[in-house]
Amino acid sequence: MPRVTVVEDPRGLLALLGGPDGGVARDLARRAVRVQNQAKINATGAPVAGANNPEGRGPRVDTGRLRSSIAWELRDDGGSIIARVGTNVHYGYLLETGLRNGATYPFLVPALAAARG
Repeated sequence: MPRVTVVEDPRGLLALLGGPDGGVARDLARRAVRVQNQAKINATGAPVAGANNPEGRGPRVDTGRLRSSIAWELRDDGGSIIARVGTNVHYGYLLETGLRNGATYPFLVPALAAARG
């Protein structure tokens, strides 16, 4: 019967868990892309569930600026790798959280479910 020897290499484990090219970072990047793609779909007027969304749809698209601005990045947050998905368009926050008339057109928060797959 073959023998299996486990060699503990803390450098290898650290590279896997915390390295920018490690398996965990690759998986996190793959999930961030899924969230980004779903957020872009949600920002096209597609049906989106929302409590204060009178039409049950995402925001109306005029120029596509919001949709094209949705991006992701991996960051080192003091030893932990995190994925950020969002937009730098100033009205993105207003659409996500609520306009003056109380309507919300969430496109980012509903997209988080895409990370599970």
